Amino acid sequence: MRRWGLSGLIGLVLLLSACEGTENDSQPAVSTSSSSPSVSASEARGEVRLMAAADEGTFDRPVGMALRSGATGKAYIVEQPGRIRLLDLRSPKDKPPVVLDITDRVKDDGNEQGLLGLAFDPAKPEEAYVNYTTATHTVIARFNADPASQDRLDPASEQVILTFKQPYANHNGGQLAFGPDGLLYIGTGDGGGAGDPKGNGQNKMSLLGKILRIDVSRGEGGRMYAIPSDNPFAGGGGAPEIYAFGLRNPWRFNFDSQTGELWAADVGQNEWEEIDVIRKGGNYGWNTREGKACYKPAKGCAAEGLIDPVYVYGHDLGVSVTGGYVYRGESIPEWAGLYVYADYATGTVWGLRRQEGGGVENRTLLETGKQITSFGADEAGEIYVVSQSGGIFKIGVG
Repeated sequence: MRRWGLSGLIGLVLLLSACEGTENDSQPAVSTSSSSPSVSASEARGEVRLMAAADEGTFDRPVGMALRSGATGKAYIVEQPGRIRLLDLRSPKDKPPVVLDITDRVKDDGNEQGLLGLAFDPAKPEEAYVNYTTATHTVIARFNADPASQDRLDPASEQVILTFKQPYANHNGGQLAFGPDGLLYIGTGDGGGAGDPKGNGQNKMSLLGKILRIDVSRGEGGRMYAIPSDNPFAGGGGAPEIYAFGLRNPWRFNFDSQTGELWAADVGQNEWEEIDVIRKGGNYGWNTREGKACYKPAKGCAAEGLIDPVYVYGHDLGVSVTGGYVYRGESIPEWAGLYVYADYATGTVWGLRRQEGGGVENRTLLETGKQITSFGADEAGEIYVVSQSGGIFKIGVG
């Protein structure tokens, strides 16, 4: 993720500078700009629009939305400074109470630091896992529900599950999600710096620039977690926690609730933003490639063994992708199966669908004018937009 200031022009300057590189050293193999038409109102049974579940300013720099089994109609909203609040989706005017405050241990000085991820264990919904940064490290920790109030999490119950050093302040990833297999998936950035200077994306011994997968139901080998036996490097050749590698800064991934596929958005460097379907053991190319274009070296890079993105878009359309969800709701049936995602900088929401025989359809769904840091989904599969300026909005028809 990259964060803009609230002034559009100032924000653009800040965001573009966050690319951290001035070289223009990648040429596209093919043009990938979308010219597909927007979904019309008639297609979607009325006007598709954002409907406020919480007004702008309700939250302090929200970056995530998570559900907990048993908490029907409620959503846990992650605030980057280090708080989690509980939003009642049925009573949007109610003030969301703080249910966890760990600002005393979270460092959020950098634009991409802070409390970045939250996931509740579906097998033990009283246990929550968070991803946050300190001054030097990423921390994956578990918190238990407060015995006096199951909606709240006890800050004194923290158990640190996994921690690893961050060489720079940016590219921290941050997403957490439990997969259909009951295992915890963790998104990590390449550690920051222009162009992955430490080569973490392709370094199979580093936890940076990866999707990790661990079993938090038990400990093993002195760890607070176990290594799934079918992880790619469980038997050696790389860090055993790695599930997939070659990523720059995966900013939001989610599992398709129908197919179980893992969709991820990876923020680009100078030219290309990409959408990937993550496979076990897959190498997604960074920093050999940015999107489908050579990055290091600038020409003639080896493509063997690298998995192509499902889709890329250039910086003429946006500059920082925010991953979303495959739509499985009912209010907009024409969207069924679309991967709904956005660009943080422009506020454009797109829908992506793979076509039989290859190729993809990518269509503009909404022009929101918001800085979209994340998406969420409710129990019915309806999708929500998380706005950096503090609002939560349901995508619906009205």
